[in-house]
Amino acid sequence: MNTETIVHPRLHHLGITTSNIDAMISWYRVVVGMDLVHRTDSATASTDGAPVIKSAWLTNDEANHRLAFVELPGLRADADKAQHRRIQHFAFAYRTLDELLGTYVRLKTQGITPVLCTDAGAQTAFYYADPDGNSVELHVDNYGDSWTSMEHMRHSTEFAAKPIGHFVDPDKLVKAREAGTSPSELSKRAWRDEFAPAKPYDPSDLL
Repeated sequence: MNTETIVHPRLHHLGITTSNIDAMISWYRVVVGMDLVHRTDSATASTDGAPVIKSAWLTNDEANHRLAFVELPGLRADADKAQHRRIQHFAFAYRTLDELLGTYVRLKTQGITPVLCTDAGAQTAFYYADPDGNSVELHVDNYGDSWTSMEHMRHSTEFAAKPIGHFVDPDKLVKAREAGTSPSELSKRAWRDEFAPAKPYDPSDLL
């Protein structure tokens, strides 16, 4: 056993507390195709004197679960959450821009729309709020290559000057893509603000 080597484990899942487990399960099923692996009305049923805690485990790939929800009584929305230490957002990656844009169109028909969309050079990202107000990013690597996008983030002077990138209107991206514009050209045009939303987004919506 080598106790000196730094092991690089992969992030496996997120555990999220909620006051409405049904709404959370439904939202993640619709948005990112999560499938319910197991659900219980009392995760502590075998522990004498323990409170009843609803729990659910969901996945959308080969892992036994990627999200774990725990419903706790007494939780409330906190209007001052921006001042709390917490996970600011988490992300799901798509393989192609067409997958991301297609997902945007599908969700829009169901009344689920992003709170902010941006082309950050290395990636195009749409940010959504789940039923509990957590910020969920759906994105695509604009290079389709993790090494190249990492080099972009390390060395691009444009990225260093504007890490959040340029705001984009997803409907304008969809229209341009349907007109035959390539994904790489879309990104270049986004950085010329050709797809800027009519009303600028408020970055504090992500906080």
